[in-house]
Amino acid sequence: MDRPTLHAADESVHVPGSEPLWNESWYFDFLTPEADLGGYVRIGRYPNLGVIWYWACLVGEGRPLVLVVDHTVPLPRNERSLEIRNDGLWADHAVNDPFVHWNLGLEAFGVALDDPAVAFGDLRGERTALGFDLEWETDGTPYRYPVGLDRYEVPCDVHGTIQVGSETIAFDGIGQRDHSWGVRDWWANGWCWSAFRRGDGRRIHGVTTIPPMGFAAGYDQSDGGDEVRDLTTFDVEVTDGPNDLPTRLRAVYDGVGYDVEPIDYAPILLEAGDGRTTKFPRATARFTADDGDVGYGWFEVNQLRPR
Repeated sequence: MDRPTLHAADESVHVPGSEPLWNESWYFDFLTPEADLGGYVRIGRYPNLGVIWYWACLVGEGRPLVLVVDHTVPLPRNERSLEIRNDGLWADHAVNDPFVHWNLGLEAFGVALDDPAVAFGDLRGERTALGFDLEWETDGTPYRYPVGLDRYEVPCDVHGTIQVGSETIAFDGIGQRDHSWGVRDWWANGWCWSAFRRGDGRRIHGVTTIPPMGFAAGYDQSDGGDEVRDLTTFDVEVTDGPNDLPTRLRAVYDGVGYDVEPIDYAPILLEAGDGRTTKFPRATARFTADDGDVGYGWFEVNQLRPR
């Protein structure tokens, strides 16, 4: 598969196109090895709209979803900075060594939700402080998407400290980073993305369109990334619950099947200026292979559901 070479400058901010929905985003996913605690951050720059979309969350066994969603963050004065500020929100995202090591800091107030599906409504919950001081260290081989898709994925180990309310948590787990830039119309195309670590240590990532359009990208790489194989097919069937949160996925990566069971949800509602909406559930999950291997990771589904 023809894939461009990654360069250190790719980790930084890119020159935007002229389209209103030209977007540059960085995702930072993390979870414990058996997914009893996890979270993610997304910083999405829309320079032609003059705003940043910022999401952060924490999920875990026996605790409510704590969700930070702010689609009104002003762009930093330094156009290459990933340090952001808004009412009740400060965050910074710094690359210390390209494709090797990132630091992430967060001090914010979010809402605690006992029912994650509330995030598809007015997002009302108990105001809760959320803080991250976390590091992503590459654990494998960065994967550049094929020509024509400006995006790459990096399997990682993650460690540091989490603050939620008055609780301080020492964190040591696994994770995934990705970085993309280009036009992204959330309300025009559906997709499924996933990344997880198998019980045998292999790292799997796949993305495909919903409904199927013959597109798939991703990798299957050994623990540490010494052996990397490009995925050529990724097929997925999604079973939704009555609240539009997926209750099960059947995912097949190059002929290897997995039953994917969501564990904790962290969904987002996305509303376009013209009134279109899409429900964007993300969740930690258990990935059980047909060969019996059990792994854990994150998945997301953009299914263009009406509000």
